[in-house]
Amino acid sequence: MPDNPKNATLLYLLLTLLFSSVFCALIIWSGHLAAAGGLYVVGVMWCPALAAIASSRLLGRKVRSLAWRWPEGKYIALAYFIPLLYAGAAYAAVWVARLGGWNSVFVARIGASFGLRGVPAWATLALYILLAASGGVVRSLSTALGEEIGWRGFLVPELAKQMSYTKLSLLSGIIWAAWHSPILLFADYNSGTNRWYALGCFTVMVVSGSFIFAWLRLRSGSLWPAALLHASHNLFVQGIFDNLMRDTGRTLWYTTEFGLALAATTLVCAFYFWSRRAEVEQPREARAAA
Repeated sequence: MPDNPKNATLLYLLLTLLFSSVFCALIIWSGHLAAAGGLYVVGVMWCPALAAIASSRLLGRKVRSLAWRWPEGKYIALAYFIPLLYAGAAYAAVWVARLGGWNSVFVARIGASFGLRGVPAWATLALYILLAASGGVVRSLSTALGEEIGWRGFLVPELAKQMSYTKLSLLSGIIWAAWHSPILLFADYNSGTNRWYALGCFTVMVVSGSFIFAWLRLRSGSLWPAALLHASHNLFVQGIFDNLMRDTGRTLWYTTEFGLALAATTLVCAFYFWSRRAEVEQPREARAAA
């Protein structure tokens, strides 16, 4: 197969669909993300990486072409803290508006699991957050990396050879959201609200997030900031903020990755990076030469 951006993009997407369909089918068949001890989820999250590596080899490229180099520290710091900013703003707004409550049951459960008798609940919670925000992000990275080797290591650079930053961010975001949609609609990857509402909020969040991911990938020249951003997002949203929020009736319509609040704050954050698109835009002549 001739190695050009269009062929590379189509090959990658075809292989991603082929590999992912196996694990998506298993998740949908079982009905639960937790089936097989979560191994189906691990499998599907590594399918984009497998597709990127296979595409590289089939096109005669070296696997090291997937932007493995370590970037400047400022991009690593940005990747870690950006999700804390937009997720923190979303959940703070829900708390302030009294659309959700403090999950004291979760806090008590954390205290009991640590087994530190006589230690105040707030101290145990602080320890939990500290450990989750450090060691937990490394664990989260072990699965997030599987997606980002593919989406940002391979797909985004290929799209950047064909279109503007705005278009590639939109397109890669739509593809990314569509890739998640089967298990959202037909398994339990959702918050329990109306599934089409959940899909709408999730799609806005993911497409908005793609502007952030693409900017970091193109600006840093490395896939690692995107991988860390993904890991940090999963950790702070799923591991910390969701657990600390108590459902008071309609809370889930605003929180989680399938609610309105996170979609809104991610969109605002995306607009900021879009306003800095000139820093990552490739000249039209360079795209034509590719």
